[in-house]
Amino acid sequence: MSTRRINGIHLEKMVKNGLAVLQRHEDEVNRLNVFPVPDGDTGTNMVLTLGNGIRYAKSSEDAGAYLRSLSDGMLLGARGNSGVILSQFFKGFAVELTRSPLIGPGELRNGLIRGYRCAYDAVVHPVEGTILSVAREGIEHIRTQITRNSSIESILSMYIAEMRKTLSFTPEMLSVLKEAGVVDSGAYGFILIFEGMLKCLYGEVIDPKELPLPQTQPPVDLSLFNENSEFSDGYCTEFILQRLVNSKYRQDFNKDDFIAELRFYGNSIAVVVDGTRVKVHIHTLYPAKVIAFAQQYGEFLTFKMDNMQVQHNERDLIVEKKQEHKPLAVIAVVNGEGLHTLFSNLGCDIVIDGGTTMNTSSAEFVEAFSQVDADAIVVLPNNPNIILAANQAVELSKRKNVTVIESRSVAQGYFAMAMDIPDSDDTAFRISQMQSGIADIATISQTVASRDYSFHEISCRKGDEIALLDSEIVSVGYDYAKTILDTMAVIEDIDDKETCVLFRGIGVPEEREQELYELLSAKYPMMDFEFIDGKQEIYHWIIGIT
Repeated sequence: MSTRRINGIHLEKMVKNGLAVLQRHEDEVNRLNVFPVPDGDTGTNMVLTLGNGIRYAKSSEDAGAYLRSLSDGMLLGARGNSGVILSQFFKGFAVELTRSPLIGPGELRNGLIRGYRCAYDAVVHPVEGTILSVAREGIEHIRTQITRNSSIESILSMYIAEMRKTLSFTPEMLSVLKEAGVVDSGAYGFILIFEGMLKCLYGEVIDPKELPLPQTQPPVDLSLFNENSEFSDGYCTEFILQRLVNSKYRQDFNKDDFIAELRFYGNSIAVVVDGTRVKVHIHTLYPAKVIAFAQQYGEFLTFKMDNMQVQHNERDLIVEKKQEHKPLAVIAVVNGEGLHTLFSNLGCDIVIDGGTTMNTSSAEFVEAFSQVDADAIVVLPNNPNIILAANQAVELSKRKNVTVIESRSVAQGYFAMAMDIPDSDDTAFRISQMQSGIADIATISQTVASRDYSFHEISCRKGDEIALLDSEIVSVGYDYAKTILDTMAVIEDIDDKETCVLFRGIGVPEEREQELYELLSAKYPMMDFEFIDGKQEIYHWIIGIT
């Protein structure tokens, strides 16, 4: 087979096939993460990022138009460092081809070059041995071999082959990969996407899993709808119906007639037919009637229904809150009910649930920016894998008044908030004070290893107690308290430190606070200790020391 040009419809099918292949290997990509803590796994972040782009994208025969909408969706849905880099690659790809209704050999070559350059530009300190390396070397090694007579299949085949070669050398570029005996997970995930795209051209179409849902919505505020509420907005109802050939069901399905019937029950109707599956969106006061009508033809694969009156009341509440103008607003990301309450009480205007297993997307930050009315906004990501998404959100929002303070843990975020001076009208001074709050903070994170790990002189087995100092494993053992004490002992000038704040994770018995206090106070009698029930996931203890 020899394809000389592809349009937007072809490209859409190829990208969806790329996602399907990545989904098939998602767990495998996640397992390549050498770090023994499941902190926003690479495969999952890449699936969510690309999936959001596909959901957001508008079908078009114009390849450039399709790419622009795909890129916009990926930029907004980008999660984790791997997701942000992937979204930036497709941004460059889309920018290069924005005026190309058809993609030929030259356009594809130029798009791949622009893609990797855009991804490099997005990272302050690019690291070789990652997605960046395979994307760059993959095209630079073959660019002179591409002619106007080259087929799309041959170009992608050469591109993938060169990326595979570079992938095999990533352990030589990054010592942590070499010691773990693995290749880079993000680079492998990137190659899988392009392998899926190539498979599509050869007719090997893979059925994708249901696309990942958009970012997790916050819990419904039940106080916004009670016995005295009015109900006029109805329900936002979405479902995928699988038509069935069983004799119990009607076999006379016709899309136009189906839509005409739905109009009796509501508005904002969208119906997409894919073979024997029907995807429906409708705003209705009578969801039971919609359900009964649809079930004449089959049964539901998925079903989602939201009370739009609650959403309407939430918007009114947001508008009401926005009317209070502030000199400085603070947005923080945390993981855990206790930490959510803590940061709210410390004065954060918006606290986004996220951080570890579900990294916050750029879209969530952009939405948060729109919910505050302030001269200046400060963002506390509180996780190294969220900083890029926060910075990307600032770029997407085109706001000049947002400062991302690159807090890498909730401990740093806590001390940043402690240094704020809410009564001051000098926002620049307040921001500088908060930035100083994360300086010289040593963060210890204690948990149980989720996988075997070995790097330099440190090794652990799945299930071992481990303690990390600023994201590097320092101590491994069978006693959680000993790993914490051993890690504190290696902190420079630990005897001069004065304050230690300990956040207790979900499921950790409360009595361990007293146990740990007795051990730590005996070792460091001049230090002040404060325990906070953070209820965070993954980490049993997060400890900030200054």
